[in-house]
Amino acid sequence: MISKEQAFDSIETAAHALAEVLAQSLRDGIEARGQALLAVSGGRTPKLVFEPLRHMALEWSRVTVTLTDERWVPPEHPDSNEGLVRRYLLQGPAAEAHFVPLYNGAASPEAGWQACEARLQSLPLPFDAVYLGMGPDGHVASLFPGEPVVDVADQRCVAVPATDGRQPRMSLTAPTLLQARRVYLLFSGADKHAVYRKALEPGSPREIPLRLIVHQKSTPVHVLHAP
Repeated sequence: MISKEQAFDSIETAAHALAEVLAQSLRDGIEARGQALLAVSGGRTPKLVFEPLRHMALEWSRVTVTLTDERWVPPEHPDSNEGLVRRYLLQGPAAEAHFVPLYNGAASPEAGWQACEARLQSLPLPFDAVYLGMGPDGHVASLFPGEPVVDVADQRCVAVPATDGRQPRMSLTAPTLLQARRVYLLFSGADKHAVYRKALEPGSPREIPLRLIVHQKSTPVHVLHAP
């Protein structure tokens, strides 16, 4: 359910606002439970969030960070979300945070699924915050339109096979993403605005996986967007 929607003049301004509310969610978790748990996206936009977030006043040693999804490549690969998080978020004081990767060195996400599932089962869910982006096709994490992984509900994570234009991946499932005190969705661009509006209409999540997030009734979703 969408609890709040904010429009910003630029993606940079939206990203900085998101960094501030993520930091507050983590502070709230630390105050209430002595620790906080955060799941973040990869891609191009997140570094605009990570750079201000890492400078926020937080007890970073009490924060655990993981990913919403990961391309099945080692951290030194340029497409690695783990590498992105280590370069842009886990720096300075934020380097004290504990990081839980999805990639584990197995030959494929299918081969690495059991170990990844066990690792996620050990996390102290629910997440205090989940930061999601979205693709121009309406995918969230690595839950892509038309893929059976969209419907997986009895696992923490799911292996996402490669296609001709896409690397193999591991993704948190929709129920895991939504096991959160709050979900934050950040996006910009005319194509994404169009698919967001379509996702708000009734329809199948297999067509637009974002519907899994915006139509559920249990987890508040804060939407931040820019032109």
